Amino acid sequence: MRILLVEDNERLAALMAEGLREAGFTVDQADCAEAARDLLASYGYDLITLDLGLPDEDGEAFIRALRQQGQGIPVLVVSARNGLDDRVRGLNLGADDFLVKPFAMPELVARVRALLRRPETYVATVIEAGDIRFDTAARSVEVGGRPVMLARRELALLEVLMRRAGRTVPRAAIDDALYDSEQDVTPNAIDAVVSRLRRQLQQAGSGVRIHAVRGVGYFLESPE
Repeated sequence: MRILLVEDNERLAALMAEGLREAGFTVDQADCAEAARDLLASYGYDLITLDLGLPDEDGEAFIRALRQQGQGIPVLVVSARNGLDDRVRGLNLGADDFLVKPFAMPELVARVRALLRRPETYVATVIEAGDIRFDTAARSVEVGGRPVMLARRELALLEVLMRRAGRTVPRAAIDDALYDSEQDVTPNAIDAVVSRLRRQLQQAGSGVRIHAVRGVGYFLESPE
């Protein structure tokens, strides 16, 4: 799941990004409205966290423009504006939730997951394919009922493949799931992650296989 984090306070943005990545999300950061729009034009996002006090545009105007363009991406406002009028106005403009600064990181993660569970954006938190069971909220994987420890990128790869089991996932979609926009990715980086995940699943005794579609991407096949 990919999140656009819009926050101009560098230290806070870094802490939020770290906490969300530890929770299993891919995070891109923007420090102003213009940078956020550039990223929105280039990538698909599942959710936006938005500070209202941006240096180039008020966050309320950003939300208004987003909704006027017909974009239904969930927006979690994260702001120091704690007045009732501020919260009501933000929600009326089209924000989906409002988190007041300062906040605890577990609450931010919980708010994000709650928004992603809403019917219009619902994504199952527990997914299964063959003998693999993946609790995406806890970031835990079991093969045949036994826990398997996977690194963050292997978890992200397994999630995107399991959510589209039996269908080819393009390399571009895998890249979006594994890497942030600011990371330099080598041509064979995805192949290396696939190789590690294949090896770990085989060592765990899984009957699920990951197949390459040359020049296109990968798909996950579970036994009948």
